[in-house]
Amino acid sequence: MTTRRIVVGYDRSDDAKAAAAWALDEASRTGAPVEFLYAYEWPVWAPTASMVPATSIWPDGETDRAIKDTLNTAVADAKQNFPAVRTTLSLVYADAAVTLIDRSAEASLVVLGSRGHSAVAGLLGSVSAAVSAHAHCPVVVVRGQPAGGPVVAGVDDSASARSAAFFAADQALARRAPLRLLRAWKPVTGLWEATPLVTRQVTSTERQSFDELVAIVRDKYPGLEIVADAVVDHPADALAKASATAQLLVVGSRGRGAVRSALLGSVSQHLLRHSACTVVVIHNA
Repeated sequence: MTTRRIVVGYDRSDDAKAAAAWALDEASRTGAPVEFLYAYEWPVWAPTASMVPATSIWPDGETDRAIKDTLNTAVADAKQNFPAVRTTLSLVYADAAVTLIDRSAEASLVVLGSRGHSAVAGLLGSVSAAVSAHAHCPVVVVRGQPAGGPVVAGVDDSASARSAAFFAADQALARRAPLRLLRAWKPVTGLWEATPLVTRQVTSTERQSFDELVAIVRDKYPGLEIVADAVVDHPADALAKASATAQLLVVGSRGRGAVRSALLGSVSQHLLRHSACTVVVIHNA
């Protein structure tokens, strides 16, 4: 069992509560402690006219108490529903994305809701893009309603594909669910689209690296039910379709380098917005 904590970006929103439930369920299987984190920047502003009273540049006592009450309630609910899971809470007056990325260096997972009331869980904006792209551990974006179905891993020839496949296999094994490994090749468009050269079929040469990865996963997880699909479709569309019947969708990232910016690739960005199920973004080891 792992002892590295699971960090949950938490506020009072329903999506944050769904993220907490996902994290606690995961922790109940792995033995990891769960940290409820509320991070935000208090607006720092002062009027130019000296005769106008300036607003406070630090949270007032009422705001502070309200946030702590929210976190205490989350921890109390966690202890009632998951008594074996160790929980802590943190209130940080700092940039949410920077704080979560920093916390991820010592975490096994960062778990976030798809939307929320605060920057921590406002997942479809800059915070989600930055955390998902630059975290040092897998980032879980909880979407949709908990359901059955397979765990789906979207793979390609990138360095993170194997890590995504293994993470998905571990999740499938723990959840007693089948694993679906999905590789999609973009269809040919434009000038060559209507020529006889385009068969819209994946050739054995094209899928060789995919077949090799599937063989590795089958060898490492001999008791796991594995389905391997090679399709001609845009990867974002293929994975979004697969999410409709999946309980978890796992994809790799393009890394954490500054040159690659705070944004993920177009496929990951699309899935963070449009997946019907929870998405996990895996980073290169």
